Amino acid sequence: MLIEDGPADARARLLLAHGAGAPMDSEFMGELARALAAGGMRVVRFEFPYMARARHGQKRGAPDRMPVLEQAFKDVLSGLGEPGAWLIGGKSMGGRVATHIADAQRVRGVVAYGYPFHPPKKPGQTRTAHLSDLRTPCLVLQGTRDPLGSRDEVAGYTLAPSIQCVWLEDGDHSFEPRKSSGRTFAQNLALAVEATLRFAAERFA
Repeated sequence: MLIEDGPADARARLLLAHGAGAPMDSEFMGELARALAAGGMRVVRFEFPYMARARHGQKRGAPDRMPVLEQAFKDVLSGLGEPGAWLIGGKSMGGRVATHIADAQRVRGVVAYGYPFHPPKKPGQTRTAHLSDLRTPCLVLQGTRDPLGSRDEVAGYTLAPSIQCVWLEDGDHSFEPRKSSGRTFAQNLALAVEATLRFAAERFA
């Protein structure tokens, strides 16, 4: 099952995966996909096996192991045609999986919305080893106070030159700012969408 938004003949295309705890039709995923589609991008959403099983009535367990997640992503991508015609990415875990397969699949680029640089409350267990030599152009949209990788934490990581970070002021892991910041979720989402469309325009020029 896929959810598709935006023009079917759009040149800029994004295969978008969900995060660990919410499905492809969550409020965040829906708002993001529709906003990107309004900017002229074709966005295709899918679900990893564990989430798809839950949708069909089975008890939802923990996310599948990384090799299963990677294979599921590759299978969906291959079903859409030439991988080189696509950007791939996702929310949190979905974006992480995309970074794992990007180089081998030779996609146009990767977009990660809230990259999980480390597990919750475990800053010492970083998920950055493969990011030091990632060759595929990668855009990371990250809240400045993301508990899975804040701006201060990410500044200390060794990331490949192919990776660019756009920081969403006072945003948490889902880009939500505190009321006291004077920012709104809508503002941060709009900034993330604008950055994505700009990144896509460069990749598909």
